[in-house]
Amino acid sequence: MTDYGQEQEMEIEALEAILMDEFKEIHSSESGLNTSNRCFLITISPQDDDTDESTDIPVQLGLVFSHTEKYPDEPPLLNVKSIRGIQVDDLKTLKEKLEQEASENLGMAMVYTLVTSAKEWLSERYSQDTSNEDIENEEAAKDDVIVPHGEPVTVETFLAWRERFEAELALERAKLMPESALTAPKEKKLTGRLWYESGKAKGAIAVNEGSDVEDEEEIDFDDDDFEDDEEDMLEHYLAEKSDSSHSSRKAA
Repeated sequence: MTDYGQEQEMEIEALEAILMDEFKEIHSSESGLNTSNRCFLITISPQDDDTDESTDIPVQLGLVFSHTEKYPDEPPLLNVKSIRGIQVDDLKTLKEKLEQEASENLGMAMVYTLVTSAKEWLSERYSQDTSNEDIENEEAAKDDVIVPHGEPVTVETFLAWRERFEAELALERAKLMPESALTAPKEKKLTGRLWYESGKAKGAIAVNEGSDVEDEEEIDFDDDDFEDDEEDMLEHYLAEKSDSSHSSRKAA
């Protein structure tokens, strides 16, 4: 004949030795179980004892049990409580899981097996939630990053832009030159920059109030003449710029 009382006492002693501070006896009125027998509370956390405390998940479960008269040939009375951070729906799911496992382990001391199962479930359930939250936070952080648009500036692109800009600037200055300067032979032509810096542009525009010379040639500016030659002048300037760059490299 099985001595159920002795088996139950032996299991309680083993649980006290293994779980230590996580195992304690509570009054039946605190258990939530419909019994007047001895009731016990086991505190369960999802992390192992050797896990760094800084990475602990802030949830904690209370597993309450009480031996029935013929335990372990019949399942114990079970209840689960949230000590910290566990949702009601999760408690219901876990309780059903533990009751199913208890019915599958009849005939042997099973409380520690149920404790291990609850610990694993808790770790998987809330560690998964934490991982998903971390992923969501990472995705949100990526959305906050401002992605630059446009072509990146390199030495080559900057030099090309500067050469084009200087050519266009020279073209604008050339518009101030008289028509005779544009129709002069190539060897006598001045670039827009040289003509502008020589002071002739100012002399051509300024009116000498004290001069009585009437045969001085009047400068006439015709924008249409320059518009027709803008592209030719720009190409000419770029060609001179290129020849000058090649000569400087050979000299070096």
